[in-house]
Amino acid sequence: MRERQASPGARRAREFEAFVAGAAGRLLHAATLLTAEAPRDNPRARRLLTLSLAHTYACWDRLRGEDPYERARQSLATRFAREAWHRHGVRGRGRPAPPGALAALSAQERLVVVLRLYEGVAEEQAAALLGLPTERVRVICDRAIAALTHAPARAAPAVRGPKVAPS
Repeated sequence: MRERQASPGARRAREFEAFVAGAAGRLLHAATLLTAEAPRDNPRARRLLTLSLAHTYACWDRLRGEDPYERARQSLATRFAREAWHRHGVRGRGRPAPPGALAALSAQERLVVVLRLYEGVAEEQAAALLGLPTERVRVICDRAIAALTHAPARAAPAVRGPKVAPS
């Protein structure tokens, strides 16, 4: 009985809280991959996630059967692309490369790889989201995968064995 008497605002808030509880971890991981930050030190990714979730909450009543995760992912991707565009390049001028695994890729390559491989978005959908031809998304993804798989290996840390006294 009390459930029916709850205000629409309270119901909306509960629904959104349940959505965030289920989706925020995956969206944060996607944002961390996009920003190429370390998983435990990812302020840009957290900011992207917060803004995307705020946008999703603002649109919550207008979703009408639309997948809220897809809306949040779309907001995350477009915000990342816009930030990358305003930074004038991959890392911005004079900025060091971020430490993440995808740091060697350009912002556009990271965006395509995360959408296609991590999120499982079809080429056509990714192309529509990014405003690019499908063939261009395919080429960007292939180039990024090639760069990741053929990247020069980092030198392994030196292993120090036990000291042996000279005989």
